[in-house]
Amino acid sequence: MTSTVILQAAGGSSMLSTLVPMVLIMVVFYFFMIRPQVKKAKDHKKLVADLKKGDKIVTTAGIHGKIVDMNELTFLIEVEGGTKIRFDKSAISLDATKATTELPKA
Repeated sequence: MTSTVILQAAGGSSMLSTLVPMVLIMVVFYFFMIRPQVKKAKDHKKLVADLKKGDKIVTTAGIHGKIVDMNELTFLIEVEGGTKIRFDKSAISLDATKATTELPKA
């Protein structure tokens, strides 16, 4: 009878020793994968919300231009030569107006 109790106790600790590494893997996965992506998406949403007419921007395709018109889904961007291109708001990568004014002076 005592050997049955010992075996049951050993089985319980085996389950616990399997569960702890799985929980640790999930915690590490959250802090190194999920949390940074959520923060990046939140920062991009704030960047796009703060843009206004006249701001210089860079798109994800690398096109530099100035915002001349905007609506709730798109920006109309003027590139060199007076050409105007309409881009989805999600295609904005960088606010070049703020990026150039925030560069450290050497």
